[in-house]
Amino acid sequence: QVQLVESGGGLVQAGGSLRLSCAASGRTFSDYDVAWFRQAPGKEREFVATISRSGGNTDYADSVKGRFTISRDNAKKTVSLQMNNLKPEDTAVYYCAAAIVAGISTIGASYDYWGQGTQVTVSS
Repeated sequence: QVQLVESGGGLVQAGGSLRLSCAASGRTFSDYDVAWFRQAPGKEREFVATISRSGGNTDYADSVKGRFTISRDNAKKTVSLQMNNLKPEDTAVYYCAAAIVAGISTIGASYDYWGQGTQVTVSS
């Protein structure tokens, strides 16, 4: 089992940047693919980015490609999401999730463990 804790959220103006972190504890972190999802008020949760357990493969939602970068440090048991050129539509609670079964996925049901989320608010 793994526990996930997100941090780094906050309030930023449009065009600004934030870096989210997901810290893991428990089982060997390199046993998991990890993803970021987000959920805005009144909307369904949506996929943002994912990274394989080795860090060699990544995938992004079209809406964040070229602006967001996911990375991981297995030694430190962390996954980061660097978010640049933020837009008001990026406002949401961002969740970190981990999957035991290999094969990066954009589907939330593929992930076994979830953090509590961190709020990101982008003002116009």
